[in-house]
Amino acid sequence: MLADATRVKLLWLLLDSESSVNDLAAASGKAQAGVSQHLAKLRMARLVQTRRQGSQIFYRIESDHVRQLIQDSIHHAEHASSGTPEHHRDAGNNVTPLPHTDPAHQGAPAATRKTKK
Repeated sequence: MLADATRVKLLWLLLDSESSVNDLAAASGKAQAGVSQHLAKLRMARLVQTRRQGSQIFYRIESDHVRQLIQDSIHHAEHASSGTPEHHRDAGNNVTPLPHTDPAHQGAPAATRKTKK
C-alpha cells in the first residue's frame, strides 16, 4: 500500500486530521475519482477509517500505529535522500537536532551503530 506515491501523499495529508474526498483531491492535485479509488484500497488494508456526515464521507488514519508507520516511513525516506531531512529543519531552514533512540542513527558511536548484513 505504501509503494504508491499518491496513497502515501493521502496518508500524509490525513496524519493530523480527517478530510473529505473533495478536500483530499484538492490538496493532492489528483482527480476525485482516482482519490476515491486509492482511499478504498487504503480502507480495505485497514490503514484508514471512514465517518459519514450526511452525503459526505470523511477519512482518517486508522490508529496511532498507522500514524507512526507513516511518519517513520517518510522520515526514513528523507534520511535516504541527500541533504538535511525536512523533519530536522525548523521554519527558518536551520537544522534542528532531534533526539533519536535508534543507535543506527548518524549521531550514534560507530561501535553501537547497526550494520546491514
